[in-house]
Amino acid sequence: MSVGFIGAGQLAQALVRGFSAAGVIASHRITASSPDTELPTVQQLRKLGVNFTTSNKETVNKSDVLFLAVKPHIIPFVLDEIGPDIEDRHLIVSCAAGVTISSIEKKLQQYRMSPKVMRCMTNTPVVVREGATVYATGTHAEVEDGKLLEQLMASVGFCTEVEEDLIDAVTGLSGSGPAYAFLAVDALADGGVKMGLPRRLAVRLGAQALLGAARMLLDSEQHPGQLKDNVCSPGGATI
Repeated sequence: MSVGFIGAGQLAQALVRGFSAAGVIASHRITASSPDTELPTVQQLRKLGVNFTTSNKETVNKSDVLFLAVKPHIIPFVLDEIGPDIEDRHLIVSCAAGVTISSIEKKLQQYRMSPKVMRCMTNTPVVVREGATVYATGTHAEVEDGKLLEQLMASVGFCTEVEEDLIDAVTGLSGSGPAYAFLAVDALADGGVKMGLPRRLAVRLGAQALLGAARMLLDSEQHPGQLKDNVCSPGGATI
């Protein structure tokens, strides 16, 4: 199996690092393309041993699983470019927020009757194999295609299949969620610094607090409100 990324930004880099760390695919079997060769992420991908090209068509020709990792407004132009090169072996996985499977299928059906399309929403913690991913299956994708994508994405975190109409909600929750977590850590650290803690220690403690809390929540399967109340003793320091 070979994997391609159209788009060589933060998401592509995070997935490549995660896949490499998980050992599911060697970096030399991954190809990424971008018109901008000066992107910092492009330099990092090259250092990781990924095949880089400015040609999206080359990425398609070298790949079995093809991730569309570009901004949503670019998707139609990419599909027009690569459509003639899509073959039966290709599994197209769109990571673009808000772009429906049907719109991608409609574009590609100008070139191929039954394009295999899936839609995926993940997040950047895949880089440390703690990602949160959901996916939906298109009209022509087969059960084995879903299993293949789930095998890839489960190697870099949690992965499950959902109905496509839930993916927009997932985008705001876990897709953007890491930014909210970083904001929370930053706020906790600011409070610690105000009280005299060194910034580095304050950030470390804040991050560890969120990491530990998340692990407790996942392991205990208790309601988060209950776990919160467990910390809040009457007259205590928390509340």
